[in-house]
Amino acid sequence: MDNRIVISNCGAISLIVDLLQSTDTTIQEHSVTTLLNLSINDNNKAAIANAGAIEPLIHVLQIGSPEAKENSAATLFSLSVTEENKIRIGRAGAIRPLVDLLGNGTPRGKKDAATALFNLSLFHENKDRIVQAGAVKNLVDLMDLAAGMVDKVVAVLANLATIPEGKTAIGQQGGIPVLVEVIESGSARGKENAAAALLHLCSDNHRYLNMVLQEGAVPPLVALSQSGKGQRKGLGSP
Repeated sequence: MDNRIVISNCGAISLIVDLLQSTDTTIQEHSVTTLLNLSINDNNKAAIANAGAIEPLIHVLQIGSPEAKENSAATLFSLSVTEENKIRIGRAGAIRPLVDLLGNGTPRGKKDAATALFNLSLFHENKDRIVQAGAVKNLVDLMDLAAGMVDKVVAVLANLATIPEGKTAIGQQGGIPVLVEVIESGSARGKENAAAALLHLCSDNHRYLNMVLQEGAVPPLVALSQSGKGQRKGLGSP
């Protein structure tokens, strides 16, 4: 039997959750790292959430050390694989501190935050929360090949572009030129998601359509459509 299940069956999860509130930095770091490792097993995801871990994980995300924040974001990502946890995490207030980590965290913290936000953005109710928390500016700022996060960022933007508030924010924050740039020179997956984002942005919006045309998006979009890559399953994943 997986040791993660053995530990869970022994009733350890609730004890570890209690330690997330510790004022000892080392204890807090070890506790959140342990929960992250336990959450890898799918059977533990509900058990961790049911033990009341979500709010303490948000607490760590707000006040923890850089390493603790990274692992808290990674744990929230792991838990958010399930639909129920997407709802619980969004409603518990995790999105704003995740957006803060996206803007101000370590390189690994930013990647963990982006991945968690992608999962959360798959639940419609969370999309507006992500936009209202100011995520779009941070996401557009990370559309830099040097950051190594383009695919993750574009996947989130493609999801946010499906709501009016997301469209407005992406346009206002200069997202269109960088999305066109991804279609020109990004990875296959990045190109797919950038095309999906632009499709949503231009739908019933002549202003954004003109901006896309002015950025020279037509040739790379034609090339993408001819390659057949846009027909692959899995569109939207980072």
